[in-house]
Amino acid sequence: MSLPMEKQSIEEHLYTCDDYYSWDDEKRWELIDGSAYLMSPSPSWKHQGISGNLHRQLANYLNDKSCKVFAAPFDVRLNADTDDNTVVQPDLVIICDKTKLDDKGCNGAPDMVIEILSPSTTSRDTVKKFRLYQKSGVREYWIVDPDSKTVSVHLLENGRYITTAYDEEDTAPVNVLEGCEINLPDVFAL
Repeated sequence: MSLPMEKQSIEEHLYTCDDYYSWDDEKRWELIDGSAYLMSPSPSWKHQGISGNLHRQLANYLNDKSCKVFAAPFDVRLNADTDDNTVVQPDLVIICDKTKLDDKGCNGAPDMVIEILSPSTTSRDTVKKFRLYQKSGVREYWIVDPDSKTVSVHLLENGRYITTAYDEEDTAPVNVLEGCEINLPDVFAL
């Protein structure tokens, strides 16, 4: 199927992962339940700084452990075994089951996903992806807001997310990694 057009209504076409991987384009896309979403050309310096600070703390903690952290762009195919119509590129993911890794990225739900809000992605990250990650079984989902300097941590319990909020002065535990804590003052220090 041809590459989606930027202004095309998302109801006009439904795509698969095969379509997604056939697009030869300079633009980055996400595919959610068959609908294509154009991603911003490049995140702000604040977004990138926060991503780097989070990645550094997580990578340092995971240095001698089996779980690994990956930064965008990194494809996550959440339902490749069923509908095969969803490919997302979270800002950061933690994967503990190495059998989920292949040449295209991650096949299945990561243990943890972190999305850093941008003006163009806030609605998608807080509503559409929230539901998607919950349904797919992502055990821990963090939404980081650079403007308010807050982190919403969503933990999956009985198929539903339970939310805890942290601000720039807190230390936030990473629940999927025993003993790991993220120093938020360092994350937001830019």
